[in-house]
Amino acid sequence: MAEHVSRAGSTTAVATAPAPVVSPVVSPTPPSVAPSVAPSAVSPTAVAAGRPRARRLGPGPRRPYARLVGPLLLLAVWAGASAAGVLDPRVLPAPWTVVRTGAELWGEGSLRTDLGTSLWRAAQGFAIGLSAGVVLALAAGLSRVGEALIDGTVQVNRAVPTLGLIPLFILWLGIGETFKVVIIAIVVYIPVYLNLHAALAGIDSRYVELAEVLRFSRWRFVRQVVVPGALPGFFVGLRLAVTGSWLSLVVLEQINATNGLGYMMFQAQNYGQTEVIVLGLLIYGVFGFASDSVVRLLERRVLSWRRSLSS
Repeated sequence: MAEHVSRAGSTTAVATAPAPVVSPVVSPTPPSVAPSVAPSAVSPTAVAAGRPRARRLGPGPRRPYARLVGPLLLLAVWAGASAAGVLDPRVLPAPWTVVRTGAELWGEGSLRTDLGTSLWRAAQGFAIGLSAGVVLALAAGLSRVGEALIDGTVQVNRAVPTLGLIPLFILWLGIGETFKVVIIAIVVYIPVYLNLHAALAGIDSRYVELAEVLRFSRWRFVRQVVVPGALPGFFVGLRLAVTGSWLSLVVLEQINATNGLGYMMFQAQNYGQTEVIVLGLLIYGVFGFASDSVVRLLERRVLSWRRSLSS
């Protein structure tokens, strides 16, 4: 009796279980149909709704010419205040007055002469200071002997106000062009040295050990390890140096000078020509902004391999 029930039960189980019987008979779905059915079964919206959205923490994509927004907004406020009569023209002339004055001076030829002289002075001092800063930083950053001889001296020089050296350099070099170029070079080389030396000191020592294991030559070590590791710091110092050259130039050209933008502004002060002074300041500002933008563009091109927050 029990045996009959178990046989009947097993027969019933086999008869009522459709999966083993039906699945071999049904043909599988063709490969061409399967991809079209699968995406419709699970929609991307449903998947995205099931996951929490990632919070954006970065500054977002870079906007072209975004740095011009601030200066243009300031110029618009200046023009609006001048047109509304809020600003006294004797204190701060209107933008169109400054532009008209610049056109007149350019037509007379005096602005072209002063502009060329200032650019030449700044270029000479910048080239000398940049070369000195790079050479001294490499000597101090790649050698303990060089660091002992150079770094302390540069730190003392950095602590001494550079513009305070003007009277001494006038006594040494006279009141001609030489002392102006030397002062600009000193202002330039200090930030270049400091940032490049800090970048060299911050190179990971494991890269140095790896270069020693691979038996790199001195030149190959500098080219493949030192230069890529020090370039970010070098460009920071370069930007500070470009700005420093213009800041020192505006002061130097008001001391025993016969031409240049600083001399033009000094003469305008004696005659109460506010629009000429504002014109000189605008030219210095445009030069500083343009040179900094050039350095930034060069930095992005040279360091295109680096993925950073600003890129």
